[in-house]
Amino acid sequence: MPDSIRLKRFPLFDSHFHIIDRRFPLTPNNGYLPDDLTCQDYLAQLSGYDLRGGAIVSGSFQAFDQSYLLDALHTLGPLFVGVTQLPAAVTDQEILDLDGAGVRAVRFNLKRGGSEDVRHLDAMARRVHELAGWHVELYVDARELEGLFDTLVTLPACSIDHLGLAKEGFGTLLQLAERGVRVKATGFGRVDFAVPTALKALYTANPQALMFGTDLPSTRAPRPYSDEDFLLVAETLGEEAARAVFFNNAAEFYRVGLNHSRTKVSL
Repeated sequence: MPDSIRLKRFPLFDSHFHIIDRRFPLTPNNGYLPDDLTCQDYLAQLSGYDLRGGAIVSGSFQAFDQSYLLDALHTLGPLFVGVTQLPAAVTDQEILDLDGAGVRAVRFNLKRGGSEDVRHLDAMARRVHELAGWHVELYVDARELEGLFDTLVTLPACSIDHLGLAKEGFGTLLQLAERGVRVKATGFGRVDFAVPTALKALYTANPQALMFGTDLPSTRAPRPYSDEDFLLVAETLGEEAARAVFFNNAAEFYRVGLNHSRTKVSL
C-alpha cells in the first residue's frame, strides 16, 4: 500500500504541535527563536493526512502570551484545542475566558522553561481542573519523574510529553501510565531509546495512555518529524491500537468527543 494511502488510513487528532507566528510576541529561550509555522503552513504540511483536529501547545518561546493561541484557535476552528502556559497569579475569569476560546490544559515546561515553576504544579493542576475541567501537561525528562511521582499520581489529570525523552526513568513513566497518567507519542527524534519497544510497553501498561502527535515544527529536535513516525506507530501497534493512539485517546482526554472522527478539518 503506498504511503500516501497509509497516511489517510487512520483519523488523526494531533495531540502536540506548535504554531509560530511572528505577528505575535516571541521570547528568546537561551537565545533560541524558532522559524515560523503558521496555521496555513501547518495544514499544508498535514494535507496528506486524515486530520480531524489537534492540540496547539505553547512553547517556551511563547511564555505567557495568549494572543498567538487565541488567533490560532480562531483560525483553525472548533476541532482544535489549546495548551497554554499561565502564571500562578492568573485569575479565575482569565481561565474561564480561555476555556471559552478552546483552551483545555496548562503546560509546565521543566525542560526548557517559559512556564510557571513546578512548585505551583499541584495547586494549579487542582485549580484549573476544578474550575474548567483542564488537565496539566509536563515537558520533563523521565529521569526527574521519580521525584514527582507522588504528586503526579494524585493529580486529577495530567500528561507527559515526548515519551519522557530518556531511557533512564522509563520504568517510572510506565508506572505512571499504569496509574492513569497520559503519555504523548511525540518527538521520536528526541528520545534516546528504541521507540517501538517503548510504544508496546506503554500500550500494554495502559491502552488509554498513548496519544500521538507530530510535534511540528520539531523545534530544536535532533531529527524533525517525518511521515515515517506516523507509519511506525501503525506498524508497531496494529490497527486497533493505532486507532486509539492516533485519535480516540486524545479525543477523550481533550474532551472534544469521538464524533470528531467524522468531521474533517478545513480552512
